[in-house]
Amino acid sequence: MRLGLSLGYQTAWSTPADHLALAQEADRLGYSVVWTAEAYGSDSPSMLAWIAGQTERIDVGSAVMQIPARTPAATAMTAATIDAFSGGRFRLGLGVSGPQVSEGWHGVRFAKPLARTREYVDIVKLAIARKEVAYAGEHYTLPLPDGPGKALRLGFRPPREHIPIYLAAVGPKNLELAGEIADGWLAVFYAPEFAEEQLTAVRAGRAKAGKELAGFDVVPSVPVVIGDDVAACAELVRLYAALYVGGMGSRQQNFYNQLATRMGYGDAAREVQDLYLAKRQRDAAAAVPMEFIDRTSLLGPKERIAERMRDYAAAGVTTLSLTLFVADRESGVQTLRTCAEALELAGVGE
Repeated sequence: MRLGLSLGYQTAWSTPADHLALAQEADRLGYSVVWTAEAYGSDSPSMLAWIAGQTERIDVGSAVMQIPARTPAATAMTAATIDAFSGGRFRLGLGVSGPQVSEGWHGVRFAKPLARTREYVDIVKLAIARKEVAYAGEHYTLPLPDGPGKALRLGFRPPREHIPIYLAAVGPKNLELAGEIADGWLAVFYAPEFAEEQLTAVRAGRAKAGKELAGFDVVPSVPVVIGDDVAACAELVRLYAALYVGGMGSRQQNFYNQLATRMGYGDAAREVQDLYLAKRQRDAAAAVPMEFIDRTSLLGPKERIAERMRDYAAAGVTTLSLTLFVADRESGVQTLRTCAEALELAGVGE
């Protein structure tokens, strides 16, 4: 198992300089990849390009670039460009986002996300491989049949004909699709105790493609808080968990709430959602079960985190990507160092 760093996106309490310093420390410590995100604020590829130019060995990955935000050809151009000037260090993580962002921010209908993702990935792969991009799908047709467009190929030669593609997936059908068409899975709220059901769906997709799970990168983004008091560490994660389980999406369509329910926390998930949507965010945070937080996070002193890393490795994780819940840059740097030590102590690192 390798370590990664999930930086997320720019917020009111983070700065580009902070994120760069953490990425550079992860690079120095031998972390395998640094990921950045996007929603409706800072974008992922701009951050990755900036980081790639100021690091040496660490891969840079989008977690994610939103499918409704760009045409597949534009995504292929961006991926190939970052891969070229980073010396082949780019990983392309894709996701359909959610209905609110897709339709409210990008003006793209959310309907049929699985079929759209499949076609999107097909076109990205064609373009990056410098094949002529001609495609006749339900959602994408290239070139358009009733105009002057012509089938084109990428206008420069990137260092690789295939850039690793990851899908952010939560539901069983999306997990199966990730196994079938992608090189890795970007997971959230991954608990070793409940991972087998998810991995079964991924394996089904791999089987469709004539492949096994070996070689497929399982990448959960896991909150980490270092400290002696496990319960106190968990408190820092509560609002984050409540946001996703309770407020990320509508009452009818919240993928993270559905995931918590499948994990056996249905009653708590409903309560968290009711409170969050009633704008009682702190009450919603208090209602998130301690067990759910502990099972989906790395909490406590180094020795406990090392023990938990063994659980993640045994549950199929190949890249454990850390989301730092820290007060400042210095605490973040120290957390990265402690987690590197914990991986060595766990004895499950590559």
